[in-house]
Amino acid sequence: MKTHTLSVLVQNQPGVLARIAGLFARRGYNIESLAVGITEDPELSRITILVNVETELILEQIVKQLNKLIEVLKIVELEEAAAVQRELVLIKVKSGPTTRGQIIEIVNLFRGKTVDVHNDSMTIEATGSPDKLAALLQLLRPYGVRELVQSGMVALGRGSKSLADRAKINRPKVLN
Repeated sequence: MKTHTLSVLVQNQPGVLARIAGLFARRGYNIESLAVGITEDPELSRITILVNVETELILEQIVKQLNKLIEVLKIVELEEAAAVQRELVLIKVKSGPTTRGQIIEIVNLFRGKTVDVHNDSMTIEATGSPDKLAALLQLLRPYGVRELVQSGMVALGRGSKSLADRAKINRPKVLN
């Protein structure tokens, strides 16, 4: 099994994400990570999908099925070396006066930050690769992780090329 990162440019319309998720579900493919957000153009959204597939043929089938959806404008597979990839994690850790300094040192090593401090807990924010975040989490577990939330992977290709190359996108005209 190999994980692939797909960057999908879509029209920013209601129901697009449901149609894409449904496509994966109907075919029995699991989405490892999913992140959706508006782009520099408010009419477009970018969906970053991490999918774990057994063969390149399955990945090709997924891409072909996505391309059949009217709202999908462009799909690019982002290779790890050719893209900047990041996730965000918020971790609520048990902490008291004796452990707070140790936790802050660990967080600083990972260039994270403390975003909330309470009498018996701290909330940490960190961004980075999945490996970096897993290493941070491993160091914080002995202190007691109370709660954790992690975003989906977001990714952009390196260099000057843009997924939303305006010359290559043909948007359907809306009739009034």
